[in-house]
Amino acid sequence: MLIYMIRHGQTDWNAEGRLQGQQNIDLNALGREQASRNGEDLLALVGDRIGDFAFVSSPLARTRETMERLRAAMGLDPTDYETDERLVEVSFGDWEGRTLQDLKKLTPDRLKARRASKWDFIPPGTAAESYEILSWRVGSWLRSVNQPTVCVAHGGVVRTLLHLVGDMDKDEAAWAAIPQDQILRLDTESRHYKWM
Repeated sequence: MLIYMIRHGQTDWNAEGRLQGQQNIDLNALGREQASRNGEDLLALVGDRIGDFAFVSSPLARTRETMERLRAAMGLDPTDYETDERLVEVSFGDWEGRTLQDLKKLTPDRLKARRASKWDFIPPGTAAESYEILSWRVGSWLRSVNQPTVCVAHGGVVRTLLHLVGDMDKDEAAWAAIPQDQILRLDTESRHYKWM
């Protein structure tokens, strides 16, 4: 199955290096531009086949706005898409809203443990998750995909898909750079992926 994955556009928290996790942070001006440009690029890639695609987004504000701007740039009804809770970003627990510099001062030992095993590390706090835990719910979503799909989600979600579909090693996937101004083409049958 063909999936075009798009990370939400930039937020002020992205620009500041803050861990967003499941916080509802809006796009900034650059993020809105990125979302519209990704829509234009996607239309150029799929052309008149766009009607074959389902559109789904994480329900958080930054992904919804990205999806709506993307669809508007494609000449589609901005609101005609589904959301799926399984696509919400990994929870950073008590670390949400903090920068890595903050954490280096507050909890250097925990930050060191995260660096040593980022894929499996669970931050402190209720409902915090590791990328491994995130991959369980993203894997559940992936198994439900039954037609070509355009998906707007988060960096952590894309990392888990690089592991699940692209066979990227867990450690490599955990540290992979996930751009906000490119589209990831995933083919679940060939297990091939390519940034576009």
